[in-house]
Amino acid sequence: MAKKSMIAKAAKKRATVKKYAARRAALVAVVKSAKTSMEEKQEAYKAIAKLPRHSSKTRLRNRCKITGRPRGFLRDFELSRIAFRELALAGELPGVTKASW
Repeated sequence: MAKKSMIAKAAKKRATVKKYAARRAALVAVVKSAKTSMEEKQEAYKAIAKLPRHSSKTRLRNRCKITGRPRGFLRDFELSRIAFRELALAGELPGVTKASW
């Protein structure tokens, strides 16, 4: 199990990303647009730089919903490989069966 502080920190980062997502997307659209002038792009770059560091989506780390483990993460189930295996063997994941051939 991950430290509770790391799980709380990850939750706080997710909230910050969600809070600034619209503002960041608008500024990035200005930067990527071919119609905007260089001055407008520079202003958008400055505005992006003034946003909180943790408001960028790339700073997020996928963590298991049960244990908070950051490694061995399965996106489809939002679980680590260990938690996934335990739940699958217990029959608690619908549609998941153990392979046998």
